[in-house]
Amino acid sequence: MLDDSTFDYMQPTTAQKADMLVMREAAKVYAEALDAILPDGPDKEWAIRNHRTTAMWATVAITRWHDGAPRQDKNSPPQSDAA
Repeated sequence: MLDDSTFDYMQPTTAQKADMLVMREAAKVYAEALDAILPDGPDKEWAIRNHRTTAMWATVAITRWHDGAPRQDKNSPPQSDAA
């Protein structure tokens, strides 16, 4: 079951914001490479759109656990798994 806060806004911590910036910059570089190297067409569009989805999920993984519970740091498990 998903955590009650899964669909709520969660303010990222300062460390999470820094990690998110690194991920976004890396995703942007890769997206630019895809755009520059792949020939125009539906496969290129699919690759770029799916890369965007992957980049968004990477951001979610920085701030939330697999069940949607807020991640306070990189190593502490969700409360429901700690028991």
